[in-house]
Amino acid sequence: MTRDKLTVLVVDDAPENIEILRTILQPQYKVKAARTGEKALQIARNNPSPDMILLDVVMPSMDGYEVCRRLKEDPATAEIPIIFITAKNSADNETQGFELGAVDYISKPVLPAIVKARVGTQLALRNQTHHLEELVLQRTKELQNTHLELIRCLGQAAEYKDNETGLHVIRMSHYARIIAQQVDSRDDWVQLVFQAAPMHDVGKIGIPDSILNKPGKLTKEEWQIMRKHPEYGAEIIGNNHPSLLLSTAREIALTHHEKWDGTGYPYGLAGEDIPLSGRVVAIADVFDALTSERPYKSAWSVEDAVALIHEDAGKHFDPDLVTVFLSELPAVLEIKKKYAETTANVSEHLHSALGIGA
Repeated sequence: MTRDKLTVLVVDDAPENIEILRTILQPQYKVKAARTGEKALQIARNNPSPDMILLDVVMPSMDGYEVCRRLKEDPATAEIPIIFITAKNSADNETQGFELGAVDYISKPVLPAIVKARVGTQLALRNQTHHLEELVLQRTKELQNTHLELIRCLGQAAEYKDNETGLHVIRMSHYARIIAQQVDSRDDWVQLVFQAAPMHDVGKIGIPDSILNKPGKLTKEEWQIMRKHPEYGAEIIGNNHPSLLLSTAREIALTHHEKWDGTGYPYGLAGEDIPLSGRVVAIADVFDALTSERPYKSAWSVEDAVALIHEDAGKHFDPDLVTVFLSELPAVLEIKKKYAETTANVSEHLHSALGIGA
């Protein structure tokens, strides 16, 4: 809810000084008062916090400098502008106040015009700063959404080229998220894996359709071409991105076919030399590939797919991640059911799950 008036907290141990400042600032501002530093800290940490603090320096128990220091150390109150109001107006006093984070000094005895002007200026600057911060956050969010949309659309395009509905990228992304949540407590990293996973096979765009959709077994030469798709994917996404989302997508595209025992491709990485994101997506991708119908095979049963993943723990897959995957199998099967290929309206599922406009 928007407040009608901005709030100014006046902190002074002398009631008469508080009353003087209250008279000057009302009715333009809502004025709160505290006669001790401890009380000032308590009020400042309330929600909503004051928009500005006028702070006396010389007070018993806790002086204004200590109050300012504590306010600036607390993330909840650090951004509140503080103006010192004091008779101690030497250069050293002012320097100390500014070093602690105060935005201005007003000397006692105060003049109403000076108080109104200084308070108004600092509040206007704060509002302008907040507005600019909001614009930056909005622009950053727009860029992130653009990156996410790019990843989703290219991931879906790769699946269509691979003769898939596109639901594969939804399912395996959710499987990857489920695994990632159990191995890393950082929500931001889990989201990166979830959002970047759809690009794991974008390099298939560079594979000829005659190989990609061949109903039978690939020849040795065809298989060598197919094995290039992780590198193609990395090239499509590009390198040295400031966006963590795109750099994570590249990492996954490049490493999700590496194997724990070093027999994977394209680089033959082994064990923890394979990025965690690639190891997570490897399990998610294989499980969904096994349990889905493809041009060259029928869908495996869940039981057979789980048995293979269990058997390949320590060979193809990170054994610790296999343990996590098996423990989270009920959640995985819920996703499999929700985004089943037999869903009547595949397009609707794609739009809702990936956020792509019709």
